[in-house]
Amino acid sequence: MSAGHRLLAVADALPVTVLAAIAGAGSFTHIRDTAAQHGQSGPMSWAVAVCIDLTCVMAARERQRDKQAGIPARRLSWPTVVLAGGILLSLAANLAQAQPTAWGRIVAAVPPAAFLVAVSMIERRAAQRPRLTAGQDRAAGEPSAPGRPSPVPDTGDEALLTAARRAAAEHQDQHGQPITRDQLRARLGVSNQAASELLRQLRTDQGHSQAAQRAA
Repeated sequence: MSAGHRLLAVADALPVTVLAAIAGAGSFTHIRDTAAQHGQSGPMSWAVAVCIDLTCVMAARERQRDKQAGIPARRLSWPTVVLAGGILLSLAANLAQAQPTAWGRIVAAVPPAAFLVAVSMIERRAAQRPRLTAGQDRAAGEPSAPGRPSPVPDTGDEALLTAARRAAAEHQDQHGQPITRDQLRARLGVSNQAASELLRQLRTDQGHSQAAQRAA
């Protein structure tokens, strides 16, 4: 990546990152103060605040991993419930520290709301898989015309095979089972036929590797 692209990437990510940091700090402070006022003094008040804020981040990352793995989304999945619970706890702590006026409560609700927006933006960006080439982007985004076969990337392309191997390895590590065609297609953004060819190549490579190990 060139220096210009790096600067653009930093400039693009900076506002969301700064928003997340500031909103998280504001929410953290209110949660810590609320915990201290209710018997969790000293380090424990800090621990409570850290637990709630990091739980929100962890739940958002888990939702993003589910999307990358091609796991069907449910409205009340466990990560979604955890994220909602963390945001509600943060909101309750902020409101507990607010002045008992309408504007006091609105202003106090800004940090958890901004933190939720920032986390959702980071999650949304992370879920957008980078496209390897413009041709593969069209293959993933445009349906094939009637009577015309789906475009299939050259599975001999080392970059695409490397991406497929990495996706398969990550899926195996996270879920303890081989990646499926649909999950590989979702991870790489390729057509069903291309995902089948890549999966066949991965299985062939795995068979060769196992045969070499037995021979050794």
